[in-house]
Amino acid sequence: MTIRVCVAGATGWTGSTVTRAILASSEFQLVGAIARRQAGRDIGEVLGQGRANVNIVASLEEALATSTDVLIDYTGPEVVKGHILAALDKGVRVVVGTSGLTASDYTDIEQRAQARKLGVIAAGNFSITAALAKHFSLIAAQYLPSWEIIDYANAAKIDAPSGTTRELAEELATISQNHLGVALEQTHGPKEARGVTIGGTQVHSIRLPGYVIAFETIFGLPEERLSIRHDAGSGAQPYVSGTLLATRKVMEVSGLVRGLDRLLFP
Repeated sequence: MTIRVCVAGATGWTGSTVTRAILASSEFQLVGAIARRQAGRDIGEVLGQGRANVNIVASLEEALATSTDVLIDYTGPEVVKGHILAALDKGVRVVVGTSGLTASDYTDIEQRAQARKLGVIAAGNFSITAALAKHFSLIAAQYLPSWEIIDYANAAKIDAPSGTTRELAEELATISQNHLGVALEQTHGPKEARGVTIGGTQVHSIRLPGYVIAFETIFGLPEERLSIRHDAGSGAQPYVSGTLLATRKVMEVSGLVRGLDRLLFP
């Protein structure tokens, strides 16, 4: 059965690439496209794909006036939670690629999804190789007692830390307790130099020109260390296959699933 999809952020960096893939697929039907600009124009023509007979709209409410199975959200941290909750209230399942949501936000989302008996699949990173890097980090944490995370992105990225590293840090806390050699309150100098603590993990966000997106989990033992790092290129293609996998799977789940690795390694 064809899955009817609406993409929020359909003209954005990742959203446009995902939308092109949906338009080219026989498995999905694009029924809605949300973007802040070019409302009223045909999304296929805007993306250089030829006419798709789906006009861009400015709001979720306008888009979901058309019967929709799944909302894919690649927007921004200031609107994504509202989109998710509103979609669930309208009986629409959600795939979330937007970063910036907190653990508290996800608690609210999970409660709403369970109440509506609908699925939400959210990932800080829908890249298959990023999911593998996260999975390997969770395995390493079973055996190594100390780690920190470095989060790299370009200077224009407004959220810090990234959704990828926030998700990783929170899941590391479910595996083992991270051991710090010196407690943060005993640090001499500004404690902010040690990064932000998420689930017991110190996370350091770098935002500079020249970087795209990367994250690195560093484990340390006396006389040795292990680094598990993922680097993304300048294009959004790595996120397409994982997003489409989640769009298929969200039709089968009820409640919240966090992390593409949960789909790859159930």
